[in-house]
Amino acid sequence: MEGLTEKIRKFVESRGFQGFIIVMILFAGVLVGAETYGGFASRHEFLFSIFEKIIIWTFAAEAALKMASHGRNFLRYFKDPWNIFDFSIVVICFLPFSGSIASVLRLARVMRLFKLVHFIPELQLIVTTLFKSIPSIGYVGLLLVMLFYIFAVLGTSVFGANDPIHFGSLETSMLSLFRVATLEDWTDIMYINMYGSDHYGYQNYPDVERISSGHPLGAAVFFVLFVMLGTMIIMNLFIGVIMNGMEGARAEARAVKDAVEQTELTLGVELENIELQLDAMKAALQKLRDKSQRHKFSKLV
Repeated sequence: MEGLTEKIRKFVESRGFQGFIIVMILFAGVLVGAETYGGFASRHEFLFSIFEKIIIWTFAAEAALKMASHGRNFLRYFKDPWNIFDFSIVVICFLPFSGSIASVLRLARVMRLFKLVHFIPELQLIVTTLFKSIPSIGYVGLLLVMLFYIFAVLGTSVFGANDPIHFGSLETSMLSLFRVATLEDWTDIMYINMYGSDHYGYQNYPDVERISSGHPLGAAVFFVLFVMLGTMIIMNLFIGVIMNGMEGARAEARAVKDAVEQTELTLGVELENIELQLDAMKAALQKLRDKSQRHKFSKLV
């Protein structure tokens, strides 16, 4: 039984098997994308159905083999979060969804592409970094929300009457500031409030009630300061947090690799010492046998 388990483990960890699973994952992604072309999918519905069954059963067989590679302790398979994810996707794909709930099945089939992360170490490193950076990203995000809220309150108070489309309410102001933070035509919003809505930006909205008033200096300072703080500084903080997390993840990966190599080296040295001791014991036993045979021979003589 142990011999069979070891063979299954070697097969599952082999490059050929992993390469085959990667090809199937990519093929599953292409298949889901092709199904979005309604006419093409309806003409080849039978073929799509066959391919889908092959993919589902391939992934089910993969999960079964990985469980079997642990032998009697097959529950160890579920200690790996990625294995839990893979198993959940397989189970969902086997459930009989229909009607409006079928979108769950469609989502599960798209999510199969994330199985690639399990087979590509570089992707695992990036995903691990993102998960480990979530606490720090959360604090940076809280700072960003505070910045948006403060500027939204100021924008609604100062520019609301002149520019009700962008600063008519607090929530509208926050949405407009998000547009400014993405640098998508943010200068148009700035010019509306610099020159007044009667002179810029509202030519296509003559019926919108407003009180035109320009703030040449105030609007320029407001928007330039927000872009500098919201886009250039805080967004770079996000990047810095992720880069620090990636360095930490790489350091941990290197530490684990070094520990494994050190363990293998230590085991190698210990095995060499054991082999030397065995050789010495064999030599000693051989000497005892030779001495015993000489003693017997001397008695016979």
